[in-house]
Amino acid sequence: MNMSPSLTASKDPLLQPLTIRSMTLKNRIMSTSHASAMDDANMPAERYQRYHEEKAKGGLALTMFGGSSNIAPDSPSVFNQLDVGTDRIIPFFQEFSERIHQHGTALMCQITHLGRRGDAQEDAWLPAIAPSAVREDLHRNFPREMNHTDIDRVVKAFGAAAKRCKEGGLDGIETLAASHLIGQFFSPMTNQRIDSFGGSVENRARFALMAHEEIRRQVGDDFVVGMRLTLDEGEGGLRFDEACQIAEILRREGAVDFFNCNVGRMDTEVKLVEENMPGMNRPLAPYLDQVAEFKRVAGVPIFHAARITDVANARYAVRDEVVDMIAMTRAHIADPQIVNKIIRGDEERIRPCIGASHCLYKKPHCIHNPASGREIHLPMEVTPSDTPGKKVVIVGGGPAGMEAARVAAARGHTVVLFEAAPQLGGQIRLASKASWRQDLISIVDWRDAELQHLGVDVRCNVYADKNDVLAENPDHVFVATGGMPAETEIPGAELAISSWDILSGDAKPAGAILICDHTGRHEAVSTADHLSEQGHDVTVATIDAHVATEMGYPDQIVFHKRLAAQGARVLPYVRLGKITRDGNRLRATLRHELTGDLQEHLADQILIEAATDPLTEVWDALADQADNAGMTDVDALATWRAQPSPKNPGFSLHRIGDALTSRSIHAALLEAYRLTVWL
Repeated sequence: MNMSPSLTASKDPLLQPLTIRSMTLKNRIMSTSHASAMDDANMPAERYQRYHEEKAKGGLALTMFGGSSNIAPDSPSVFNQLDVGTDRIIPFFQEFSERIHQHGTALMCQITHLGRRGDAQEDAWLPAIAPSAVREDLHRNFPREMNHTDIDRVVKAFGAAAKRCKEGGLDGIETLAASHLIGQFFSPMTNQRIDSFGGSVENRARFALMAHEEIRRQVGDDFVVGMRLTLDEGEGGLRFDEACQIAEILRREGAVDFFNCNVGRMDTEVKLVEENMPGMNRPLAPYLDQVAEFKRVAGVPIFHAARITDVANARYAVRDEVVDMIAMTRAHIADPQIVNKIIRGDEERIRPCIGASHCLYKKPHCIHNPASGREIHLPMEVTPSDTPGKKVVIVGGGPAGMEAARVAAARGHTVVLFEAAPQLGGQIRLASKASWRQDLISIVDWRDAELQHLGVDVRCNVYADKNDVLAENPDHVFVATGGMPAETEIPGAELAISSWDILSGDAKPAGAILICDHTGRHEAVSTADHLSEQGHDVTVATIDAHVATEMGYPDQIVFHKRLAAQGARVLPYVRLGKITRDGNRLRATLRHELTGDLQEHLADQILIEAATDPLTEVWDALADQADNAGMTDVDALATWRAQPSPKNPGFSLHRIGDALTSRSIHAALLEAYRLTVWL
């Protein structure tokens, strides 16, 4: 028997309250602090606040903000952090607190000193400081070793920053120990001191104790104070048993009200991507076992976030007392309405976080939620139109077409979607066949389910033409026919194949394969990964310094690591000049971009990646009959306004996604969303 939503909610472990000191949280779901790059001059102004307010509207109990918020001038803003080192921030906090508290949600800030992670060539150009003069590979500065005057100064800065948070009406703060200054004192890898702050675990914990004692002195006993702590840094770093000892010391001294646990380091790009912020190349919830073991000895409430993307894992973690609060941070970027959907019994309609890490690269935009990070411009939730019942025709069922159909239907319009293929999804179906990126298919699956729920008339296996569209008597037409692999003027290009041929199975890989990448995007490198993983002999020739140049650093690192491990070769700075036959093989002539030198490469197959050319046949046939001549009003798009309405009895016509020009999944979805959300 299905339980009613209210009965389900009353028994759901995720929806039970939790009290920590003076703060009572209405449920067990939270979002952790992250540097969202939405600050205005290092202050959390309206767009920063609105981004977090959507999560509060969605029902979560606690939203933490200010990832790596700086407390002192020698902790500079190197990735758009807030500045909690100045009283100027207090009025912003007060406005922020009032905005979030009206939704019954608690608000906390993360404060930190970067230590060696700082950049001596940012902000005030001050030298980086650290427990010891040990350079960080990621931010590449050589810090000077802190003396006791530095230690006292930074301790006072922690207390002053925490006091500003309290005066701003926040419910609490956490200090960031993981790979930052406090954690640098904890770790034997970065703390090589021989004084009272180095050596034993007790000595290495001394700086943290001093900072937290000063924080408590400044904020009093009714303010929640926690710490984001790394449980295990791996070889040479802080060990799990040492983290447990530190937790015992801090708990014994009453220094913390909770621990927010993570695992791994963030001092190199590889460690950051592979350990600290795991994406779709890693399993779901990879650290719950370690967190559970730590909780047994910590003695205070435990928070945790790391690829907790689905409600099932979140519910398990709380139900089995692995954690007290489960953080679904990136999941809330994908869908801020997670808690409300749980309460309503609509878990299956939660927009899934797929771990694409797009939000880390293009902060904080989710790969398939166009409104995230654009809250001051776009509504997060699609609302019914004041004039429902328009007829909307979509030609093409890739990501842009599916999104246009979904939003138009949610607005209350009657939607017909034509798709030439047997299934919806377009190029995403190809991309998801490439090894570890298989979760991309969830972008399609979620929209497919939404189209069914909304009653969209989906007609697959229909190669729609002008007459099919006009027969529907449309008010609005969106051509989302995508593109096809671009033709090139390279002599002998007809001898080559494309990534589409390989990933679709139309071409079987054979022998030594040369992939010539002229874009730096995912298609070529995904195909190289797919083939080399299967044991094929693969060489990638790229016009750039390295493969995947246009991709975000999380994807770059994963691809570089996988190709290296699988033995794929990379030829940088070379461009394909021509292809000729050489017996039963193919000869590629490559031109070095830096020197102009020519080199030749023999292969059994050559793949050319040069993006796509748009398919415009339907648009071409309809444009002269459309009220807007098929042209989208660019000024309206740029200023986040609705497109002009067509004159009766005319129809508007727009090309979207790759039918306009070759771009990314997110770009296609954004275009579809902002053209339809005001229909």
